Amino acid sequence: MAEKWVAARYGSLDGVELIDTEVPAPGQGEVTIAVKAVGMNPADVKGIQSGQDPAALPLPIGYEAAGVVSAAGPGISLEVGTEVIAFRVSGGYATELTVPAEDVFVKPQGLDWPAAANLMLAGATAADMLRVVEPQEGDTILVHGASGAVGVSVLQQARLMGLRVIGTASEQRFGVVEEFGGTAVVYGDGLEARIRSLAPEGIAAALDCVGTDEAVDVSLALVADRSKIVSIAAFGRAADEGYRVVGGADPESKAFRDSQRQRLVDLAADGSLVVPVARTFPFAEAPAALELLSSGHPGGKLALLV
Repeated sequence: MAEKWVAARYGSLDGVELIDTEVPAPGQGEVTIAVKAVGMNPADVKGIQSGQDPAALPLPIGYEAAGVVSAAGPGISLEVGTEVIAFRVSGGYATELTVPAEDVFVKPQGLDWPAAANLMLAGATAADMLRVVEPQEGDTILVHGASGAVGVSVLQQARLMGLRVIGTASEQRFGVVEEFGGTAVVYGDGLEARIRSLAPEGIAAALDCVGTDEAVDVSLALVADRSKIVSIAAFGRAADEGYRVVGGADPESKAFRDSQRQRLVDLAADGSLVVPVARTFPFAEAPAALELLSSGHPGGKLALLV
């Protein structure tokens, strides 16, 4: 018998419950994973707080996890005992999962469990944002929220593309932006002018990871071509203003993000992509971890340890 966290109702994290669950044996094209760490993302909280479909309750939580193959279905090459990463899954907040083998990737030896469990969603989102704006080597791009999980992955992937990144952050988080090759600039009044002084050559593209009006306004002021502005958070103004928005539920984005999974594993394996984890929680303390995640300022990636 395994355990998993679910949301018994929408609207509040108070509805999160730990339940026992029977994990099905792996069938054709499937593997069962004994989970070692669970990746945590803002989408986990969003699904609980803003879900609408009563038929989906109790709602499985989580999209990514890492662990060890404990059983494999017919025709699967992954051997029992192989350390793996799973993404995209439904209900990653679990002690054991049976999932399609096509969503499972061998974990690089040098990647610890919390980092492995948090590699994929943020990394694939960052790759998708860069795909949409199509920057060219040598371009200067702007990243709003550069010290967050997606922003940090954008910084690293942009550096590999030969891009210069100016990233907004609080002054306390400047070190994170600079560690991963970005030029940090504090958000707040005067942001547009500060960015213009840092990039007299102009901003080729803007990537918004925070969704504030300031991020949208400054992006629109600095980037004339609306197709070179993309947001993962500011959906409300996109239709009127003409910039791009992307999300994992969009078929084009989903297909692209899934296509990037092995690439992200390879980058992590050679040290080109790292996943800073701010804090880990025991699996039993998922509600406390979700509360911190919902605050909007977790200080970095969070993971549950099984």
